[in-house]
Amino acid sequence: MKSADEATNPLADISVVTEPSAEVLNERQQIDYRSQREQCLDWLLVFGKDPKQADGYAHSTVKNRSHRMDQFYRWMWSEENGYTTNVTHEHADAYLRHLARQDKSNAHKDNCKKALQMLYKWREHEHGLDEWDPEISFSTGHKTTAPRDYLTREERGLIREAALEYGSVPARSGLSAEERDRWNAYLAQRFEKPKGAVTAEDWDRANGWKVPSIVSVSLDAALRPIEVERAVTSWVDIENAVLRIPKEDSSKNTGHWIVGLQDRTAETLGRWLEQREANPKYDDTDKLWLTRFGNTYGSSSLRNVLRRLCDEAGIDYENRQMSWYSIRHSTGTYMTREEDLAAAQTQLRHKSPETTMKYDQAPLEDRQDALDRMG
Repeated sequence: MKSADEATNPLADISVVTEPSAEVLNERQQIDYRSQREQCLDWLLVFGKDPKQADGYAHSTVKNRSHRMDQFYRWMWSEENGYTTNVTHEHADAYLRHLARQDKSNAHKDNCKKALQMLYKWREHEHGLDEWDPEISFSTGHKTTAPRDYLTREERGLIREAALEYGSVPARSGLSAEERDRWNAYLAQRFEKPKGAVTAEDWDRANGWKVPSIVSVSLDAALRPIEVERAVTSWVDIENAVLRIPKEDSSKNTGHWIVGLQDRTAETLGRWLEQREANPKYDDTDKLWLTRFGNTYGSSSLRNVLRRLCDEAGIDYENRQMSWYSIRHSTGTYMTREEDLAAAQTQLRHKSPETTMKYDQAPLEDRQDALDRMG
């Protein structure tokens, strides 16, 4: 039974601006913080669980997790040396890494992660932030953290090959008039233009190197979604087959990074740079990759790309947490297997070796081979 105060103000018994937060904020910051928090908590109560159905979280759930969100904000202010409510995916992932090092139960850490997911769900639906896909999960049955599902060695090859076939069309010159008309209709729908406006350039664009380059570079360099978003042309060194990521762009790190690429990846990337140069969409930006709408790629759009590639390659992901991090985790797992933790730490751009240690495990196929040998 709700009290009279709760009926008129559902936030009445929730500490919107906690005492620890009030102690570090000036009056104007407190007013701004209170406004942001009230909007978030109210949305969670009304829409949080299922926005389309206007199904909110239970009051007790929001109240319990509200103070965990507040703890996250205070940690972020400490990291940023000042007040801000502009939370990013980088902040959230860094906070999970901070929690992983705390002498707290995994149940506590998992509850903190769930509180963050609620906060970022509000940011996604109300402020246009891309969906946050946590890099770390906390097992409530063990004292360790583990990466999410990753692509097997075979699946890595299938995804790379699927990227080469994805969205491609036959050579225009080898088609009959009827076949060309059907493909023109397909391209018109794909590029959202009248069929009569489809040009030879559209046929070339359909066979472009953008998606193959994103996939190949991410497979080699284990790019995080935020790094795909930040990538610029100045990172690319085709001649030496490396990415040179300066410290101001290197996610979660303070130093410059030189990340190795395969020769075939460098060639794919070189072909994309040539096509990119001819695309007017890129005239006023140095961004390496943009969506067809002219936006940078985020976690949600990259996950959709990967799942379409899985469909193309026949990879079942129904019961798997398949996200762009699946590519990153596969690179970490197999780099550790083929080389060592030091090599994986450098390739994945981890600041701390402890972060890389979660990849120090035998891949599934190696364990299956071991069982076969054991008889």
